[in-house]
Amino acid sequence: MSHRIARIAARALPGALAPVLALALWLGVTTALSLALPQPALAQTSPFLTGATALESNILAWLTPIAIILVMVLGGMAMANRISWGWCVGAILGIAIAFGAPQIVSWVRSMFGV
Repeated sequence: MSHRIARIAARALPGALAPVLALALWLGVTTALSLALPQPALAQTSPFLTGATALESNILAWLTPIAIILVMVLGGMAMANRISWGWCVGAILGIAIAFGAPQIVSWVRSMFGV
């Protein structure tokens, strides 16, 4: 592309001003192209990230009362010796992982420098 512009400039203005004209033409063409092409909006947030955050907050809002009731029922069943304590510990561990998922993800990402 730049060779074509240099040849056009050499034909239009032979002599010492040909490189200057070629540079001016090159700058004009690149400026026109950069203004004509759409620019990315870098300051906006990702719609996927916004949707994922909304989904996460909705799931946690629904999961909170369910988890509270589940812990009470499991505790009562374990105290009445109707279920093993291992199931209770597993359920509580699962609840801790579900509610601590954002912190766990940020911790793992910081470990690998992402």
